[in-house]
Amino acid sequence: MRVPKRGQGTERPVVGTSSAKAEGPKGSRHPASSGGQPKSGRSRAQEAKPFEISKRIVWEAYETVKKKGGAAGVDLQSVEDFEKDLKNNLYKIWNRMSSGTYFPPPVRRVWIEKRDGGRRPLGIPTVADRIAQTIVKRYLEPMVEPHFDADSYGYRPGKSAIEAVGTARKRCWRYDWTIDLDVRAFFDSLDHSLAMRAVKRFTSCPWILLYIERWLKAPVQEEDGTVIARERGVPQGGVVSPLIANVFLHLAFDSWMRKEHPDVPFERYADDIIAHCRSEAHAQDVLRSIGNRLAQCKLELHPEKTRIVYCKDDDRRGSYPNEKFDFLGYTFRPRRSKNRWGKFFINFSPAVSNEAATRMRREMRRWRIHARSDKTLSDLARMFDRTLRGWINYYGRFYPSALHSVFRHLNRTLGRWARRKYKRLRRHHRRADHWIGRIARRDPKLFAHWDLLGLRPAAG
Repeated sequence: MRVPKRGQGTERPVVGTSSAKAEGPKGSRHPASSGGQPKSGRSRAQEAKPFEISKRIVWEAYETVKKKGGAAGVDLQSVEDFEKDLKNNLYKIWNRMSSGTYFPPPVRRVWIEKRDGGRRPLGIPTVADRIAQTIVKRYLEPMVEPHFDADSYGYRPGKSAIEAVGTARKRCWRYDWTIDLDVRAFFDSLDHSLAMRAVKRFTSCPWILLYIERWLKAPVQEEDGTVIARERGVPQGGVVSPLIANVFLHLAFDSWMRKEHPDVPFERYADDIIAHCRSEAHAQDVLRSIGNRLAQCKLELHPEKTRIVYCKDDDRRGSYPNEKFDFLGYTFRPRRSKNRWGKFFINFSPAVSNEAATRMRREMRRWRIHARSDKTLSDLARMFDRTLRGWINYYGRFYPSALHSVFRHLNRTLGRWARRKYKRLRRHHRRADHWIGRIARRDPKLFAHWDLLGLRPAAG
């Protein structure tokens, strides 16, 4: 078996020794479209396999997994460990998947703290299993993607969360009422038989169906080593899990909504859903209908987190218990805004949520910038610039002034760093802040928030 060497370009050899041209999922001869049957023109090793899986796709799946990184699974093998015997490891994946003998290992379960004080399970597959799941995703995604709804934004190529927030923003201006839907423990409650029925609506390829079913039934391993069989749900953290969720919810929610409630626009990002109605009575009827539909699909709406929200602004001056909601890290609520003529008014619009702002400040504290006296200001900017720009580009897209309190905290931290680094600034808070401010005025592009938000310390 040969493995492509780095820097050889796109015409590099793929995993294996076959000289036949590799067929990707976007080629004219889709391997999965023929039900996984062998085709002529393949090598003897490929002809002996019941399922045709491109070796080039195996290599490309490995490159995707390597780029994303991630923690080790139950075998404690990192991406770097996997690469120590890369040729044989990739060959094993291709050989077993092509012959139908690939069985996924247990998924390592870790627990993440939730904002309400609870814990959310996260499943971490092994590196080899992530590569195998990526292979199936690369074959299945082109089949299902053309059928998905335009208002489904989660984990789709060409779609983004910020696009979903922008669409919700415009519709909240046109519709007086919003239904904030929360599906209780969706990834843990997904029924396996219904999920397989949903996938079969889009493909009959036997090896894709075989491995998806095996991934659904793969057990989980707790932190203490206990292995638990899984009868429902799909692990959050799996590569193919979001695609399965989109396939299921497309049939369970998107298509059903277009048929039963064509006058109710919605935005769905995975299992986060917002729907818009013109009256409270209409919203209540739609909410009952959605609850019944999800019950048919063996899902349940969270009784406390699901609610009907009034989109209050200058033209809608009623008073109701629920006048705000959170969606994808943004809080939608009445806010003071300025129109094009400079006049202030109350507008129902999104801005960074308090929870997201708290997470950013907590992450800044973890950086311990004030203790990095061995670094220069330019060093600090290079170390954290990518993260800062990512936050600003996402949370600063709408109502960016809500970010000012977060990044003023960073400016104060930089002043604290200056006091610890330079003796002449020690115990002089204002002098240190003014010193940072003069640098910001001289080099405003050094830090992302100085450049993108114009939030620079006073120069004195």
